[in-house]
Amino acid sequence: MKPEEIKKLDAYFKRTLNPQIVVKARPRKNDSAEVYLGEEFLGVVYVDDEDGDRSYNFSMAILDVDL
Repeated sequence: MKPEEIKKLDAYFKRTLNPQIVVKARPRKNDSAEVYLGEEFLGVVYVDDEDGDRSYNFSMAILDVDL
């Protein structure tokens, strides 16, 4: 994922969910980025560019003990 895309996603998450969210590049991966709330890992944003349309998918696991 390009740095410009990460900046746009970071701004989007801050604006729509929480100003403390941070989107970071993943080491050795260029098709996704990691999403954090402070130091807490929340999930991964993946690039989906099938069918010629570029979109993003956010994947977040919720553990039973967190509920």
